[in-house]
Amino acid sequence: MANDTSGSSRLAVLIDADNARPSVTEGLLAEVAKYGAAGVRRAYGDWTTPNLAGWKAVLLDHSIQPVQQFRYTVGKNATDSAMIIDAMDLLHSRRLDGFCIVSSDSDFTGLARRIREDGLLVIGFGERKTPRPFVAACDRFVYIELLGPEAPAREAAGREGAKALTADTRLVNLIRGAVEAASDDTGWAPLGAVGRNIANQAPEFDSRSYGYGKLSELVATLPLFEMEERRHGDGPSKALYIRNSRKRAPGRGGARR
Repeated sequence: MANDTSGSSRLAVLIDADNARPSVTEGLLAEVAKYGAAGVRRAYGDWTTPNLAGWKAVLLDHSIQPVQQFRYTVGKNATDSAMIIDAMDLLHSRRLDGFCIVSSDSDFTGLARRIREDGLLVIGFGERKTPRPFVAACDRFVYIELLGPEAPAREAAGREGAKALTADTRLVNLIRGAVEAASDDTGWAPLGAVGRNIANQAPEFDSRSYGYGKLSELVATLPLFEMEERRHGDGPSKALYIRNSRKRAPGRGGARR
């Protein structure tokens, strides 16, 4: 179940309101919808404090249940504890297929790991400053800077060209390794399988970080790889395939699309 991204999956969205901005909620829920239905939506915090006032309208507009958690002691994060306890209760209910944990706090690393051990999907959402252990503990991790209202403008302005992308050794090695892992004897691999392999290696990988909305658009910019579109059977269904451009199969031109 950990890698199931079916739209019918039942998900719980748990938001650390002390550690997330209300302005990204719409983009956040749209992203969650790619993985399944957010049947449980809860936001945790001390709602008596003025710093959470901006959440009120957002909670109402998106049917998110606020969970009150008073701060009992200075320096202790009671919100994290409340989220973790609720998550474990939901986990043991066996009614869900996955969890979306919205926070940049490394305190949720153990929770993400525990949920994955039960075979459920774990998607993390946090800022780029999120500690690596929490990112690595998730099946997928989405940086919320890519989801805010300013994200589309950033994508158009921040698109990296072929030269800059080719110089990114980690990116190239990540894609190349995924192609090798998913390829057949001719070196061709379904782009979907390549994307899943990349996500398994680097949960935080997102083509939008490079200014491209889709993995296919990012790969098409790299001269190190070839892509071709293939039709499945006699139907209208088509799929993209990719291979390392240094590998040539006999009798195949490998037209780039």
